[in-house]
Amino acid sequence: MPTSLSQDTDSLQSLLSTHVTPFDSVQDSDAYTRVFDDFGNCKVLLIGDASHGTSEFYAARAELTKYMIQHHGFNIVAIEGDWPDAEVVDRYVRRRPPVDKEAGISATDATKDGGEKPFLRFPTWMWRNLEVQEFVEWLRRHNKGVDSHDGVGFYGLDLYSLRGSMNAVIEYLDLVDSDMAEVARTRYDDLMMWAEEPHEYGLEAVTTGFEGYEKEVIMMLADLLKKRVQYSSVFWDGDEYHGGEQNARVVADAERYYKAMYYGRDESWNLRDSHMVDSLGRILKHRGSTSKAIVWAHNSHIGDARATSMGRSRREINIGQLCKERFGSECLSIGCGTHTGTVAAAKRWGGDVRTMKVQPGLPNSYEELMHAVGIGNFALDLRQGRCNEILRKELMRKRLERFIGVIYRPDTERQSHYSWAVLPEQFDGFLWFDKTAAVRSIEARQPDEPVEYNETWPFGL
Repeated sequence: MPTSLSQDTDSLQSLLSTHVTPFDSVQDSDAYTRVFDDFGNCKVLLIGDASHGTSEFYAARAELTKYMIQHHGFNIVAIEGDWPDAEVVDRYVRRRPPVDKEAGISATDATKDGGEKPFLRFPTWMWRNLEVQEFVEWLRRHNKGVDSHDGVGFYGLDLYSLRGSMNAVIEYLDLVDSDMAEVARTRYDDLMMWAEEPHEYGLEAVTTGFEGYEKEVIMMLADLLKKRVQYSSVFWDGDEYHGGEQNARVVADAERYYKAMYYGRDESWNLRDSHMVDSLGRILKHRGSTSKAIVWAHNSHIGDARATSMGRSRREINIGQLCKERFGSECLSIGCGTHTGTVAAAKRWGGDVRTMKVQPGLPNSYEELMHAVGIGNFALDLRQGRCNEILRKELMRKRLERFIGVIYRPDTERQSHYSWAVLPEQFDGFLWFDKTAAVRSIEARQPDEPVEYNETWPFGL
């Protein structure tokens, strides 16, 4: 046992070992889905990952999601990923054919080779990995024989797809209104030149008095909204209009986001997470009053920010906080953690993926505490009235918690990857994997151009 653990922590360790639900491995899903079964009664379920490169986090999240779809009627999976990329997957899993101006469907079926492969932007391994691919194939099988309007959909909530979303708006308008498509080309033309280096766009706007193109992108969105009824009538299901509108909103919010980056981290972070929650709300509305959504995102996004130093000290909000405020008790969250093992991550932004060793949890961290329990994997319901009262009270003591994104810097572990948190206020449930392995990524390098692999569509040829 680590010498840094106090006698009080010894007592907490004993409480944890008594009240958690152990399971052998991520494949032992019956054990942890049973713990979280009544989480399926909510409308929005947030499931996190403590890193963007850990196999167990992705696999357990997929197993929980399958269970919730099958037993509790969830029909939306929304990820911390870009809308245009996720829509390629959505067409595949719901068997939505691409549209054609004359025929109504494309001559190229989205389920066959030759379509555009999604998630090729850095970090490719975050969604282009075998754990996600296996879930996508399961989802397509699950939707087989179901009308595409009723199938479980796959959606992206993020706003990094500036170029992709501008192109998608133009392509959509080419189908429904060729004159307006030319207007979109004109309005987006100047901004398109910055799309490869959007950070430079933001810097230019802040440092030189450059006004940017906010007016143009807002006008484009406004024109789309004005013609909602007209455009929706072209393709009767409304999915195509919904995609076009969402891409126009991504462009508008991304333009603001890249300018906000230079005013302070909290402002850009807050804009991004607000965009993701607003997008989720529009998806829920589009799918109907009985729709239910599962959100896949990092722990730092889905755990309530008010229970961490990111919210208390840095004035940052996140998906978890905003969903709790918007949906109340109809929103629940499940976080996860690990002590050591390996992780897929880069050393710098835009770098190649590496398999890196995860350092043991630091003293006075939840990671150190969970490891000391001596149970390899376990699940814990943290909700008041569901968690042992004494255990929950003890867990309410503020501790360090680790967050690994797509970049991992073990040499600056404390500064780069830890924040203070109060676990039962941050999450409603928790999954622990003491030793984990890197996610099974499809590419080992960040491609400058699309690469070809012998994979199942939509992750490759």
